[in-house]
Order: sequence, then structure tokens, then C-alpha cells
Amino acid sequence: MNPIFLSWGIALAATAGVILRPFRWPEAIWAVAGALVLVAFGLLPAQLAWQAVGKGTDVYLFLIGMMLLSELGRREGLFDWVAVHAVNYAKGSPRKLFTLVYLVGVVVTTFLSNDAAAVVLTPAVFAAARKAKTKPLPLLYVCAFIANAASFVLPISNPANLVLYANHTPALGLWVARFALPSVLSIAATFVMLRWTQRADLGGACACDLPVERLSTNGKVTLASMGVTAVALLVVSAFDLQLGLPTAILGILTALIVLVKERQSPVKLVSEISWSVLPLVAGLFVLVEVLDHTGVIHELSALLTLATRQNQPMAAAASGLVIAFGSNAINNLPAGLIASATALQAHSPERVIDALLIGVDLGPNLSITGSLATILWLSSIRREGEEVGFVQFLKVGIVVMLPALVLALGSRLLAGH
Repeated sequence: MNPIFLSWGIALAATAGVILRPFRWPEAIWAVAGALVLVAFGLLPAQLAWQAVGKGTDVYLFLIGMMLLSELGRREGLFDWVAVHAVNYAKGSPRKLFTLVYLVGVVVTTFLSNDAAAVVLTPAVFAAARKAKTKPLPLLYVCAFIANAASFVLPISNPANLVLYANHTPALGLWVARFALPSVLSIAATFVMLRWTQRADLGGACACDLPVERLSTNGKVTLASMGVTAVALLVVSAFDLQLGLPTAILGILTALIVLVKERQSPVKLVSEISWSVLPLVAGLFVLVEVLDHTGVIHELSALLTLATRQNQPMAAAASGLVIAFGSNAINNLPAGLIASATALQAHSPERVIDALLIGVDLGPNLSITGSLATILWLSSIRREGEEVGFVQFLKVGIVVMLPALVLALGSRLLAGH
């Protein structure tokens, strides 16, 4: 068999495994297995595979820090404390609680990234639903969808933004000028459509006037650390530095402070974290590398160059749509890598790159495998006993994602340069 076609077949099979989860095995097993088979069969040199794994270093560090903060928040009662306040503020209305969770999700995604919204916000929202005695799934959907819908408000709102711009994002003022209107339209459209799809489960009343317990000292330390992390990410982003290391350092320092105060071993804390997401990301990066190795990216860049010369607005719109749907097949972080390499080789103009970014960030709201944030969200809700299948999410995603994508892309393209 032709080695190129065999490489594509293995990558496709691994991707299908991540999406469909045969035998209910974790997504990471399929991604890593595909990467190992490519190397074992000599279809991808081990050195290139290792380099591909290394490209995700900043993402790994970022996730480590956020997962530590999330687990600390859960075990120190921070999420329960936040949940009680949210439920009481909603005053017995599931619809108000839905709106409140959505607004909080916008803030968390904007200043702590979409992965943080999935990792940090989801446990708090589940706790809120449990205390409010209302159906949790509509509120949990908020965590998944807003994590992508608000992920291009700022450069730090999504690690994929840094990937697509090859760690050289536009200045903050220029970024806001280009993405403010698309972000507002994306956030508003996602809210309206998601609220509409969940209308049947948001009727009636929920609990209110719950007793508020004092937040523990370690809970306050964790909350303060999350605030410091948000500020640190803004500062680091302003200096055009990578986000992973400072996030990991803050997460580890917070964990050490809490563990020392409690005089506990870190073993239990570490064992509660879903580490499988790290090899999943590494495996996805390797699967993308094989596409570059077999000349796919070169062909894509030539096609993009030709399309841009013929009709730049149409090329930008088509690129945004293609990458939006393509992100659901291979995850938006690897898709961002492909888009970045393709746009770089094609010397694409600003408008095309911005359209690619909107597609990479917003397109993954179609399916549960579209973004790392959604996979993290899925892992988080499984810990709480909830399960959302691929088709179940897709039925909601296709209604929610398409209007937001059309509005965001259209507004950016109509704005011109």
C-alpha cells in the first residue's frame, strides 16, 4: 500500500477513535495509539514525532496549572461556596440561573481562557445545579458553548489563538479593534440559540435562600490564586510571552501552600486530576505532523494562495468555514497548527488569517471533539456522573454554532482591513 495513503488511513482511524470512543475507552488511548503506530511502521520518523509532541509544551503547562487550581477549588469547597451565591442570586428561577452562569462563563473565558472555563467553571456549575435542585445539563451546556463562543475576545482567551498566530499575536488594541464586534455577535447568538434549545428544561422553579457557609482559609487562597492567575495571564500576554509556564507555576505554588497548611501529602490531590488529557493533546499534535510530513499542508497553502489571488473575501469566508468544520474532525489545536502553517506558507493577508481564527475558535461548538476545552468539559461532567454522547451534543451544536459562526465571520469580513 502507498505509505502516504496508509499514513492518512491511520490518522483518520485514530481521529475516528477519539470521536466515537469504541469500547468506551478514553480519547487519549486512540490518539496515542495512532501516533505510536505511525512511528512503529516507519511512516513518521521518531524525531519528527518527538518534535510534534514538543510543540504542545506550552499547552501542557497551561493545563497542568489550571487542573491543579480546579481540583483545589473542588476539594476546598470553593465551588460549593460560589454555587450557593449563584443559586440565591437567581431567586428561584432556572432561567435567571442560566443567564448568570452564562455571564460568569464569558468573564472566565475572556480572562482565564476557554480551557479554564471548562476545567474551573464546570464543577462550580454542577454544584450550583445540585444545590438548586434543577436539571444540570442546560447549565453544563453553558460551560461548553461559552468556552468557545467567547474565546476570541482577547488573545489569551484561547491557547489556539497563540498557536494560529505562531505566538506573535497582534497588539491588544489592534486585536480588540478587529474582533470586538465578531465576539459580541458570537456571544449573543450563542446565548439566544442555546437558551432556545434548552427552554423546555428551564421551566418551573428551583431552590433559593440557601444558607451560606463561610469559605475556608484555603478556599480563599485558591480563589485569590485564580484572580492572580487571570491578572498574570493578561500581563504575560501584553508582553507577547507564552502562557503555560506562569500558569503552571501559580497552580503548583497554590497547591504547595494549601498542602503545607493542611500538612497533607500531594498524592491524593494529584490522583484526582484527569491527566489523560495531556497524552491526548500530544497524540493529536503527532497526527497533525504526519499531514505536514506527507505534503498535505504544502498543497493546502498552494490552494489558499490561488483562492486569495482570485477573490480575497471569498477565500477568507471559505477558509473560515472549512477550518470551522475541520476542527471538529481533528480538534481545533491541531487544526490551528495546520491553519497557521498553511497561512504562513501562503503569505495570507490579515483578513484571511482572522477568518481562520474565528473558524478555529468557534467552529468546535459543533461537536464534543471540536476543541480541547470541550473534551476537558466532557471529562469533568463524567466525574460527576453525567454523560453526553456525540450525537446528543451534535443536535444542540448544529443549532447553536452555525448562526454564531455566520455572524462573527460576516462582521469581520464586512469590516475589511
